[in-house]
Amino acid sequence: MMEVPFVNTVATGRNIDMLRTQAGLSVRDMQMVFGFATPQAIYKWIHGTALPTIDNLVILAAILGVTMDEIVVVETAARECG
Repeated sequence: MMEVPFVNTVATGRNIDMLRTQAGLSVRDMQMVFGFATPQAIYKWIHGTALPTIDNLVILAAILGVTMDEIVVVETAARECG
């Protein structure tokens, strides 16, 4: 067995929402920063049904004033390899 890291999308979404609130940004504010026509992508991030692309993660870290590591929640799980 080997421990394999994975991104916990639900916990990452909670992180994004908490950091957004702490930064004083609304979902609409973030929508404008990213130039999205609708806020759906941001809500998907917050609900953990999707993750930001690497490009958007870089922007997200910058507008939230944190590192990407502070946004993404990585956990490990035991998996059989081979």
